[in-house]
This record gives sequence, structure tokens and C-alpha cells, in this order.
Amino acid sequence: MAGTPNGPGGQAGAVTASVGGTPEESVEETAQGIESDAERWRALRRVLPAAGVGHFVEWFDFGLYGTLATVLSQNFFDKDNPGSALLSTFAVFAVGFVMRPIGGMFWGSLGDRHGRKNVLATVIILTSASTFLIGVLPTYAQVGVWASVLLVVVRLLQGFAAGGESSGATTLLLEYAPSRRRGFVTSFIDVFGFLAFLAGAGLSLLLSATLGEDVLDAWAWRIPFWVALILGLIGLYLRLKLEDTPEFLATQATQKVTASPLRDSFRTAWKALLFCVGFVVVKSVGHWMLQTFMPSYLQSDLNYNQTQSFQVTVIGFAVIVVLVPFMGMLSDRIGRRPLMIAGCAGFVLLSYPTLVLMGSGHFWAAVAAMSILGVFMAAIDGAINAAMPELFPTNIRYGSMSIAYNIAVAVFGGITPYVSTWLISATHNTYAPAFYIGAAALISGVVFVLAHETAHEPLRSRTGE
Repeated sequence: MAGTPNGPGGQAGAVTASVGGTPEESVEETAQGIESDAERWRALRRVLPAAGVGHFVEWFDFGLYGTLATVLSQNFFDKDNPGSALLSTFAVFAVGFVMRPIGGMFWGSLGDRHGRKNVLATVIILTSASTFLIGVLPTYAQVGVWASVLLVVVRLLQGFAAGGESSGATTLLLEYAPSRRRGFVTSFIDVFGFLAFLAGAGLSLLLSATLGEDVLDAWAWRIPFWVALILGLIGLYLRLKLEDTPEFLATQATQKVTASPLRDSFRTAWKALLFCVGFVVVKSVGHWMLQTFMPSYLQSDLNYNQTQSFQVTVIGFAVIVVLVPFMGMLSDRIGRRPLMIAGCAGFVLLSYPTLVLMGSGHFWAAVAAMSILGVFMAAIDGAINAAMPELFPTNIRYGSMSIAYNIAVAVFGGITPYVSTWLISATHNTYAPAFYIGAAALISGVVFVLAHETAHEPLRSRTGE
């Protein structure tokens, strides 16, 4: 698929035009003097855990919030009105996403000016500390409405910190990856993310099974949130021991670091930013549909008990974790676009019948339905984590991706649990959430069709002036 001036690849070409009109340079060519592919693979043994643990902490928190949404609603809101309390819980979940674009601009700009590793070290400690705080907040029964207010404040802090995590960790892996394995290496971002949800759901299942639902509802729900602080300290140690990426060091050595990466992003990469936003629509809605909305949906709307809903979620996440790296490898061979388009087509055509299957009341039917949706998500995730940062040159990559990613997540993803719950209430159709994920997939699918293939192109080094 050749690049055209109208696609994001064409824009990226315009973005990376060098000062004074000289030919573009590939950062990968510059970085060859720093690390060969073999050395990059060796470095990834340290980089993958360091990137992964921070991403794990972020998504562990979100996974806990979604998996324990019903429990949280009873502890932080008036449980005499369970429907309203659950909606309020999802509304607070969405509030945290308001801060993500602000956090993305702040952390992304720092990361493009001063490097990836120190910014990511700061982000992980803020994320883990705010997650820990949820586990020590007083409940509605103890302090009334102040419990809800404090939960909102903590969620805002989480959102600000999370604005720099996903984009930064993805950028870190992309810029360390061998050029022909970028899809495979960056796919591990979502492996760690779904493992975090798996861990959150699994720990909730373990606590529910061993202590009982009454004990979980009363106080044991706090335990998983405390674990995040320990994980954050481990991640801080691992990230501080890293060197910065070969691409950033090469850009720094050749004095191509821009003083105003956000300005340059909006001025020279606006078209690539729009494409990236379009990419993320289905990713964000799909993730929050499966990871945050689905556990409470299985309980509240499809009448599975708490243990069954955790089991369905755990098995479904396991399927995704296994598939994502294979999808990443496939995207390195055949390109990003075919996989992303196929995943969107699956969501558009099969989301509704899959939810009908899930609603049949049979446990293994629910597992099968969750797994089918997981295949579509894995196809998208295996390719998109490389496709997004590949749109941008190195000196504005972290900030540009943070802006686009977090805008899409804030506008479309954060409201997914709330909108899905509202759709069921407004339409009296238990399977109405399929319309939302289908619409998101249709939007991104059109963007993927129009997009330029970036899988087999070198990373670009700098933005034009």
C-alpha cells in the first residue's frame, strides 16, 4: 500500500520534512550506531517488564473499578437505590477521563523534551498511589456524600497520571523494537493491560470465593487496591534503571529535540492527529466495554451471579492475552490495516448476535460470546499499538500520541459503561450496548480504510519547521 499525500502517512511525510527542505532522515538509520537489532532484543528484556508493570498498574486499577463496580456503588453511594448508585459509579469512572487529555499534554510534552524514562517513572508512582487511596477512602455509610466527593477527587488524580502512561509505555516499546518487529513488541502493551484486568478479576474472584460475597462487599474489596502501591514501587525501581530509547537519544544527540512539541504537533501534524483519534475510537470503546462494563452487565442485566461473571471475564481475558502477540506478529507480516479493518468488521456485524448468545443464560455460551468479542479486540490491539505512534516523528511522538489517544479515550471510552447502562434503560433492550460498540467500530473502520500503511516504513526523525 503506497503512501498518499492525503493519508496520515502523507501527513507524516509532511510532518517530518526537515529544516531547510533537506531530505528526511530515518531515526532508525541514526540509531543503528547505538544499538543493533540483536542489542535491542537484549535491551527489551529489561524494557518490557519496566514498561509493562506501569501499564499493569494503570489497567489493574481500571479493571478493579469495573469488576467491583457493583460493590463500589454500594460503598460510595446510596445503596437503597442500586440502579442509581451503579450509574453514579460509572459516572465517576467517566469523570477520571476528563483529566486524561490534560495529563496527556503535560506528560507527553515533558517526554518529548526530556526523555521517556523519567516521565514514565513519575507517572507510575502517581498512578499507583492514587489507586491505593481508593482502598483507604471512607464509605458512604461513614461520611455520607463526602465519600462520593473523595472518590471523584482520586479519580481525577488517576486520570491526570494515566494520561501519560499508555502513550509513553507504547512509545518506549516502539522506539526500542527492531524495525521489523514493532507490531509484535508493542502488542505486549495490551498483553500487560489484559493481564492486569485478568489479575483484578481473578483476585476479586478469589476473595469472593474464599471470604464470601458479604465479606467482599463489606471490606475485602479494599485489598486489591492496596496491592497497587507495591506494584508501583517495583515499577518505579525498574523504570529508573532504564536508559532512554535509541530513537530519543539519537534525536537528542543530533539536536532535533523541539522546544515546543505540542505547538509542533498541532501546527504540522494535525492530520495525523485526526487519524490517530479515529484509530482509538474502537480501541477505547472496545476495551471499556469488555473490561469495565461487562462484569457488572453479566450480573445486573444477564442474571449471572458474581462468581460466574468473574469466571466469564477471566476466561475471556485469557483468550485475548494469548491472541494479541500473534496478531502483532501477523501485523508485521501483512500490515496493520487488514487486521484493524477485520476487527472492526467483526464488531459491526456480530456484536448484537454475540450479546444475544451471552444472554442465553448458559455459562459456556457466555464464555464463548466473550471469547468471540475478544478475537475482534485482539485483532485490533495486535496492530494498533504500533500503528498509532508510527504516524508521528520521534521528537513529537510521545506528545502527539498522548493528545490523540487521550482525547478519543475521554470522549468515547470513558463514557462507555455509562452509555451502555443508559442505552439498556432507555431502550428496554438488554442487548443495546451492541449498538454503541458497533457505531464505534464503524467510525474507526472507515478511518482504517482511508489510512496509510506504516508497518514496513522506517520511523521518522523530526518535524518540519
